[in-house]
Amino acid sequence: MLQTVIHYSLHFLAPGLIAYIFFRKEWKKAWLIMLATMLIDVDHLLATPIFENHRCSINFHPLHTYWAMAVYVVLLFFKKTRIITVGLLFHMLTDFIDCQW
Repeated sequence: MLQTVIHYSLHFLAPGLIAYIFFRKEWKKAWLIMLATMLIDVDHLLATPIFENHRCSINFHPLHTYWAMAVYVVLLFFKKTRIITVGLLFHMLTDFIDCQW
């Protein structure tokens, strides 16, 4: 239960804090954009079964691979994709923490 609360708090609340700290002028917009990066979980639909409680997403789903994360890191260097990329990388961090649990 605690793991679930922490996982979803990191997915939904922490991006708001990140947005407020790093993108203060437009923090609400940044928070919504970072929440929209949750759509990256669409790759879970390719798995069988779609949801498995104890499966680690990192390096299992295509958009959660280390190769994909390398692309996300490169996207950090472009101002137009920075907010999206921060959201994607924080999503990966959250999923990684969940895997360690």
